[in-house]
Amino acid sequence: MIVVGITIVFLVVAAIMMKVLPQPHSQTDYLVIGACATMVSMMVLFVVLITGFVKNPNVFYKKRVKNAGDQPPNHEG
Repeated sequence: MIVVGITIVFLVVAAIMMKVLPQPHSQTDYLVIGACATMVSMMVLFVVLITGFVKNPNVFYKKRVKNAGDQPPNHEG
């Protein structure tokens, strides 16, 4: 299901880019179209995987446990 969705996103972005870029298309235009479609598809895949399949709410960071020994040194005086 994810593969079909990402493929549809890729095709939609590629079709939009084909309409946006002026005609006639050169090889560089096709390279840019494919790169943009791939980037958007990978961003959508990343968001879907992080929000749908990861159950840990702290995916990108860990909360520190405050201990008495974790206080910064006092540099007064």
